[in-house]
Amino acid sequence: MKKELVSVVFDRKKRVETTGEGKVEICIYLSRTERKFITITTCNAISWKKYEKSTELRDKVMAYKHIVYNMQKNGEEMTIARLDQHLGVVTTNKERAEKQKKISAPNGFINFMRETIAKEELAPATLQRKRVTIDAMIRYGKLSSFSDVTEKNIKGFDDFLRAECHRTLPTLHNYHKILKMYTRLAAHMDYIVADPYDSPLCKFERGNYKERRPLNGEELLLLRSLNLSPKESRVRDLFIFCAYTGLAFVDSQVFDFFTMTENVNGQAYIDGKRVKTGCTFYTPILPPAMDVLKKYNYHLPHISNQKANDYLHLLEMRSGLNKPLTTHCGSHSKIYNPIKINLLGSLQLVTANG
Repeated sequence: MKKELVSVVFDRKKRVETTGEGKVEICIYLSRTERKFITITTCNAISWKKYEKSTELRDKVMAYKHIVYNMQKNGEEMTIARLDQHLGVVTTNKERAEKQKKISAPNGFINFMRETIAKEELAPATLQRKRVTIDAMIRYGKLSSFSDVTEKNIKGFDDFLRAECHRTLPTLHNYHKILKMYTRLAAHMDYIVADPYDSPLCKFERGNYKERRPLNGEELLLLRSLNLSPKESRVRDLFIFCAYTGLAFVDSQVFDFFTMTENVNGQAYIDGKRVKTGCTFYTPILPPAMDVLKKYNYHLPHISNQKANDYLHLLEMRSGLNKPLTTHCGSHSKIYNPIKINLLGSLQLVTANG
């Protein structure tokens, strides 16, 4: 039978019979020679039956289990000395407040986030997501100072985000993902006692993203054949360019044909770097994408992502496609099948004038 790493022991030293009360202890089993007993409280046999099933005791056990699990996961020495370095994570609210008084950090937690973000090299979209998170924290109003950064307030922030509007689980996860970057940094710099996201009380469901529905070759042909106004045509052409190169919309907006392409045996390739991740990529410019470039004299149109999506929703209705059209859908509609490339690549892009 597998040894329980964290368990609860009552009256280990058999004091109830003589004194009427015994200790409630948490036993943390680290190895055959290393185990630690931590006294939680004392109680008599009757009150122990009630306390044994309490939420308070359950939460304490879960917190210690989380510490031991992380020690194992990180390959740390399973010793009492090493465990003692982690036990500052499990403190009462009073102990936390007393320890927090000894920590001096300027400007508060939100300003700490702002100052840190200002020093980071971020893509505009990433910067905007972090600003949206800070704006939500300000509306919530309970994460301004370092002493506010507690498990209770993080859980309250999650409840606030859910109640404020109908956010999906993946969207909620992104808020927590951003916030966790800075709670972890604040804990590392000793501005807060511990990262509240280390607590089992702050484990939130990630959820599933909506399944992507990229366009197939026939649907792309239909989209290319539409007779559109100049503004609609520009958005459609950008979508086609992304579909036949695999570039994300934001990458198409910084694409420069004269500095980011090279010709190999008559085939043009894009040699660039992703705006979002900084990763390099190398991809061919298929004939439909090259037709777009020629149409605009090798300078792609510039338009905001939001405005492009507004026009794409109109094109979705106009084309009768039973799929949501977004800029994100474009880069996932890339055609790699050589048979399809030969078939589709030989067709010229239909302009707004037909």
